[in-house]
Amino acid sequence: MSGPPVLWTLVQTAHLARRRLSEVIGEEGITGPQFGVLAALLDGDDLSSSDLARALLVRPQSMAGLVDGLRARGLVVRDGPGGRGQRTVVTLTDEGRAVARRVRGRLHDLDGTHVTGLAPAQVAELAALLAQVRDTLDADAHED
Repeated sequence: MSGPPVLWTLVQTAHLARRRLSEVIGEEGITGPQFGVLAALLDGDDLSSSDLARALLVRPQSMAGLVDGLRARGLVVRDGPGGRGQRTVVTLTDEGRAVARRVRGRLHDLDGTHVTGLAPAQVAELAALLAQVRDTLDADAHED
């Protein structure tokens, strides 16, 4: 096989994409991981911290700080008894839903040819291929 390994190219691309995404997301005063929480809740409201950690592919211990920061901004609320081993549900507020939708719209704008160099059909194909690679890598990580 010639050329660089595909996963290395993916890492390089991810680094550049993360920079661009951070600029867009930062316009709302939130971080990439915080947007990840908002986006996951927008797609499936009323998730526990454990559900959110799985959706964002992070450790559950990372979620407390993310959720606390979003709560302080009034973007999410937490409902439930809390405490170790107790299910606590996180829900978007109206403002959190509005922020998530604004950011998501701006991020979809980055899918355009002017940013990616790809035609719309290629963007859709690439998204599907990347999801397949992500899912395979995630499944392999859970087998170890």
